[in-house]
Amino acid sequence: MIKRRIQKEIESSIARNPAVALMGPRQVGKTTLALGLADLHPSIYLDLEKQRDLTRITDIEIFHAENREKLIILDEVHRAPEIFAPLRGIIDDERRRGNNAEQFLFLGSASIDLLKQSSETLAGRIAYIELHPVDALEYLEYRSKEDPDLSLNQLWLRGGFPRSLLAAAKKESFEWRENFLKTYLERDIPQLGPRIPAETLRRFWTMLAHRQGGVLNASQLAGNLSVSGTTVARYLDLMVDLLLVRRLQPWSSNTGKRLIRSPKVYVRDSGIVHTLLHIQTINDLLGHPVVGGSWEGFVIENILSATPGHIIPFFYGTPGGAEIDLLLEFPNQEKWAIEIKRSSTPSLSKGFYTACADVDATRRFVVYAGQDRFSMGHGTTAISLNEMMNACQGLANG
Repeated sequence: MIKRRIQKEIESSIARNPAVALMGPRQVGKTTLALGLADLHPSIYLDLEKQRDLTRITDIEIFHAENREKLIILDEVHRAPEIFAPLRGIIDDERRRGNNAEQFLFLGSASIDLLKQSSETLAGRIAYIELHPVDALEYLEYRSKEDPDLSLNQLWLRGGFPRSLLAAAKKESFEWRENFLKTYLERDIPQLGPRIPAETLRRFWTMLAHRQGGVLNASQLAGNLSVSGTTVARYLDLMVDLLLVRRLQPWSSNTGKRLIRSPKVYVRDSGIVHTLLHIQTINDLLGHPVVGGSWEGFVIENILSATPGHIIPFFYGTPGGAEIDLLLEFPNQEKWAIEIKRSSTPSLSKGFYTACADVDATRRFVVYAGQDRFSMGHGTTAISLNEMMNACQGLANG
């Protein structure tokens, strides 16, 4: 089994907070982590997709009173949003008893209802943690005796959902991802409330995959789907809320320049991108027009999985061609400019240097497909993805 780096953060958060919400798409590994934690704490685990378990928390106050000394783990908690209102009183009562931590662990596959309900009622009482799919650091550690380039290619092709990544064969991995898409479109999303035809939403998802890393053009998407721009915005909000799509916002400030104002959009898991586009092998991927956008999205998701939450990600672009693929902005205004190249011999355009000057970047990196570190001049360093992730991970302790 792949060791998930976030486990220590979850354990620490549970020890400090009365309620912790672990967010992430379905099948990303939340339940496995929670059951591992249950072995370390007196606890009770309920899966709210099961009617019997859902019935047991009909009166959450009575249920809590009967299990006061246990960590209560509620899986798929967005199926019972009504429990959040009484939780505030439960937690406050426990605080008066001197119990300030280790009461509830919520697992949610969708941020929509969970964030709405809990943020209104549990402000100052709940911590949120996002579990990303398996990332490069975790997978390279798991396959430590194997070629890192081959391991990264497998992670890139299959994506980070554990059952897809660890499938015994390529066909099995691809079929798992196809079933994942089908289940989301035909069962999970309708259960959350939106009444969108599965075929329409799959077309929308596929269009985003074709435009992986492109600047959002809502009117073009609307025209292709024969819907309104407002409807496209609603579809995109849904996919972002489900943690399946990332909307990377443009950086803007008083630079005195015309800037790109629309966000870039990425399907967050590279394996899902490839499934939507029927890409089954690494050779198919290397010959596909999406290869550059796919690698860029893969690198961005991996970097952000290792980056502390107080550091805000952006991209930077101007109509004249000045561009930074990923800009990390720190609270102290420090900025890391990161260019992403699939080539093992990367080169940079004038646009990157112009953009770095525009934003006053304090550090400049090129994340490329090799493993060596070297200077590219002008204060820019070429490094591997795993080294970039290690640098970002170290910021949490800095």
